[in-house]
Amino acid sequence: MKESIAALLAGVLFGIGLAVSGMLIPDKVLNFLDVAGHWDPSLALVMGGALMVTIPGYYLVTRKPRPVLAESFSLPSATAIDRRLLLGAAMFGAGWGLSGLCPAPALVNITTGLVDVLVFVGAMLAGMLLHKLTQRA
Repeated sequence: MKESIAALLAGVLFGIGLAVSGMLIPDKVLNFLDVAGHWDPSLALVMGGALMVTIPGYYLVTRKPRPVLAESFSLPSATAIDRRLLLGAAMFGAGWGLSGLCPAPALVNITTGLVDVLVFVGAMLAGMLLHKLTQRA
């Protein structure tokens, strides 16, 4: 139960951060990506601020023997830069660049009921299902 409450609070805090930073507004994200046009550098400041908190926090937390609410850390073990990683990154970047949305802001934006957001989330879920089905084979 503690883990679920902690996850809920972390998710709510993350959603509030997305809203405050403007990362829920697809046009703001698209302007950040449009370095040759109406470039908006404000999201670079958001990312820089996130790194300033994350890097020391990660360092401090992973020096502990175990997390507070889990038996062990669940850290990625893969380190190879392979075809799957590059293809996934390219697909993520293309989706982000075309829509101005990535998964977390899209899920928060479901509450708006905008058709573009609902189509994006539907396509994202379909892609996740397709990946799951193809990995079983």
